Amino acid sequence: MEYKLVPSICSYCGCGCGVLFEVMDGQLVGTMPLKSHPVSQGKLCIKGWNLHEHVISEERLQTPLLKTNGALQEASWDASIQTTAERFKKIIAEHGPDSVAVLASAKVTNEENYLIQKFTRAVLGTNNVDHCARL
Repeated sequence: MEYKLVPSICSYCGCGCGVLFEVMDGQLVGTMPLKSHPVSQGKLCIKGWNLHEHVISEERLQTPLLKTNGALQEASWDASIQTTAERFKKIIAEHGPDSVAVLASAKVTNEENYLIQKFTRAVLGTNNVDHCARL
């Protein structure tokens, strides 16, 4: 039996708390707080304590899905990104940039949320960006 602790950052919100993933025989089995981490200082909220359950959930999507003939089907990342870009371009061309909006997430880092708002404003051309933590 091989047991190890793998230091990481909690991905549940933008705080960036330090976690130790418990890995047994190559399988993620638990989450513990990282005592020496400068942000969380050995503390975790209930979401952080249960982070491993979301990572290993069988309900977690593993590949992108695109709707084809009314049904969701697995697709490649390239096809999904291309389809999304084409649909954004079409909507913006027909209805203007303020016809689209982006909702950011508390489950990504602050840096990723910054990139989301920058993309929304600089690429899509709209200020219609919001964050779920504000709701």
